[in-house]
Amino acid sequence: MRIAQIAPLAESVPPKLYGGTERVVAWLVDELVDLGHQVTLFASGDSQTKAELVPVCPRALRLGKPRPDPVAAQAALLEAVAQRADEFDVIHAHIDWLHLPIVQRAGIPFLTTLHGRLDLPGLSDMIRIFPTAPYVSISDNQRIPLAGAKWLGTVYHGMPKRLLKPSFRPGQYLAFLGRLTHEKGAHIAIRIAQATGMPLRIAAKVPRDHRSYFKEHLEPLIDGKNIQLVGEVDDRRKQGFLDGAAALLFPINWPEPFGLVMIEAMACGTPIIAFRAGSVPEVIDDGVTGFIVDSEEEAVRAVGRVGKLNRREIRRIFEQRFTARRMADDYVDIYRQLTDGSVLALKPIAPDAIRVKAPMDENSSLDQTLSLIPAPGQTGTSGSVE
Repeated sequence: MRIAQIAPLAESVPPKLYGGTERVVAWLVDELVDLGHQVTLFASGDSQTKAELVPVCPRALRLGKPRPDPVAAQAALLEAVAQRADEFDVIHAHIDWLHLPIVQRAGIPFLTTLHGRLDLPGLSDMIRIFPTAPYVSISDNQRIPLAGAKWLGTVYHGMPKRLLKPSFRPGQYLAFLGRLTHEKGAHIAIRIAQATGMPLRIAAKVPRDHRSYFKEHLEPLIDGKNIQLVGEVDDRRKQGFLDGAAALLFPINWPEPFGLVMIEAMACGTPIIAFRAGSVPEVIDDGVTGFIVDSEEEAVRAVGRVGKLNRREIRRIFEQRFTARRMADDYVDIYRQLTDGSVLALKPIAPDAIRVKAPMDENSSLDQTLSLIPAPGQTGTSGSVE
């Protein structure tokens, strides 16, 4: 098949450091090429891929100096896709809603994987504005706020089988890997570690817009000994960080759409202790690959039980459920449904054909509705939520 993949521009594909969405796109694209498909990737010019790369901008926006205007870069991205749309059998986008006005008019089968949270104001209006647009979720739980969308399926993330190697030795510390934001729960991870008496290592970046959280809730507790901040880690450093841990702490307090770090830990044979939220019950096999808990007290008790879990079995389940090959196969099944007519064919629509389908308040307008829609990247296209 001739497949176009549209990636976010905030990070390269794959990202140099943190970036969940772009990392998943990289794994998917390379696996599709290995399966024999003709893949074209629209992404930043510093991306590395087995596919044909269309470099929309020279460097990822987050790393560009001076930083480019993101709106201009996104406009260039859409124009590049529009110019070549008729070359593809299917177009697969990973940039939230940004592409919908363009690809819906092209008459080419397309789908959108939504990588972020879907409970934000204004997103339900997008379903009414683009009622025929097909979507894929990354967990069943992610769909709940937009149950009326045209969901073609759920495809769990997968990563290359050999990217991270397992360690079957008991770990010596607790690990936290992710953004240092309140919703990710690093402050809770610190409290859990302190209650157990085990050291905690935190691998994370400090987001600019969450520095107050870091200063107030985390920095006073990071002593460099029992609680260590090791900074961002690339894939090479992530291996040793995760496989040396007794358990990964995942104390989230938000509806996590997937949680890529959970399967990265599983690839290393490392158990996960996670709060029951978002996708967690779909990813973790409770009592096998980790423990799902409902409180800090339960998490502390779970730390004392991780040694009873079989790290070889954790790795086996990773290979069974969360490889890039399984992810690519799942997407190919959906691509074929789109191209063979199993899914209702999508036809080009006239510019004046888009209308808000649900009744609107008498004081509202389409402009007001659109003003509620988060800007591209706010729902996860920068890789920030995974």
